[in-house]
Amino acid sequence: MDAVIELAGVSVRRGTAMLLKDIDWTVEEDERWVVLGPNGAGKTTLMQIISAQIHPTAGVAGILGEVMGTVDVFELRPRIGLASAALAERIPRAERVHDVVVSASYSVLGRWREEYDDLDHVRATELLGELGAAALADRTFGTLSEGERKRVQIARALMTDPELLILDEPGAGLDLGAREDLVQTLSMLAVEESSPTTILVSHHVEEIPPGFTHALLLRQGGIVAQGPLEQVMTEEIVSATFGMPIVLTRADDRWAARRKLRRH
Repeated sequence: MDAVIELAGVSVRRGTAMLLKDIDWTVEEDERWVVLGPNGAGKTTLMQIISAQIHPTAGVAGILGEVMGTVDVFELRPRIGLASAALAERIPRAERVHDVVVSASYSVLGRWREEYDDLDHVRATELLGELGAAALADRTFGTLSEGERKRVQIARALMTDPELLILDEPGAGLDLGAREDLVQTLSMLAVEESSPTTILVSHHVEEIPPGFTHALLLRQGGIVAQGPLEQVMTEEIVSATFGMPIVLTRADDRWAARRKLRRH
């Protein structure tokens, strides 16, 4: 089985700051990864690398069988589905939801004069239906709730049938109900054999959907641990990742974490 992501010694420096330090990471086709860590851990920078948005300062970044620095990123990026807060900010608020999704075919935000065939429109409609957002198709993006926007963004990310799906903090800003709906949706995607290799970024273990297989834990730009969820999701490792004593529990294939209280 081919590796979708192969990072070797990847570092990113900005001025005197090291945002990522000597990252070695391999992701195989059938894996579903969650990337966990506190603010400033390097999660967003890592996602920018694997979505072919930036080049590493040092090391080798292999993505979908190509090596960053030797490939035209404009040919690589359409093979990657990306949903992030930064991308969502660029979506015109007056854009019709169906058009937000279908325009991913041309990798544009905001329809202009490009034309789409019937298959494009059918796929956009099907994706919105699969993600529970069919009723939103004729709404404008700016009228949606945060949870509805997340569903539309994921549909857009899947529009081009990507080989790699990157979801950068999709649970950010959601209330409890919207978060649980999102986790259920991502769990359904995770167990679907035809779904692309998926990378989910989060601050919270509660957002790990059932069906995800592996975790990468980051702190201060470096890897604390990586591997199958059952091996790396321990109180010791999670505590080291977030810099505090953590009580970690698991029930019904869902994780929960809280700070360990001091006994007086």
